[in-house]
Amino acid sequence: QVQLVESGGGLVQAGGSLRLSCAASGRTFSDYAMGWFRQAPGKEREFVAAITWSGGNTYYADSVKGRFTISRDNAKNTVYLQMNSLKPEDTAVYYCAADYTFRAPTREYDYDYWGQGTQVTVSS
Repeated sequence: QVQLVESGGGLVQAGGSLRLSCAASGRTFSDYAMGWFRQAPGKEREFVAAITWSGGNTYYADSVKGRFTISRDNAKNTVYLQMNSLKPEDTAVYYCAADYTFRAPTREYDYDYWGQGTQVTVSS
């Protein structure tokens, strides 16, 4: 089992920044690729970003490319999502997830463990 706890969400004005953190415990953190997803009210959960086990490769949804940065610190068992130039359409609950196989990093079904989520609200 892997337990994931997100933090860092909140209310920010458009154009502002937030950094989300996801702390992992349980099994060996570096055995898992990590991803961030988000779900806006009335919408399906969607892929945001993912990072490989060592952090050598990253993947982003087109909607956040150039604004968001995913990173990880395996010594701290933590993955981060730096979000800059935030827009109202970024408002959502953000979830981190752990993926052992990383065969389909943009797909929810590929991920094995999920956090409870943290709310991000961007005001216009």
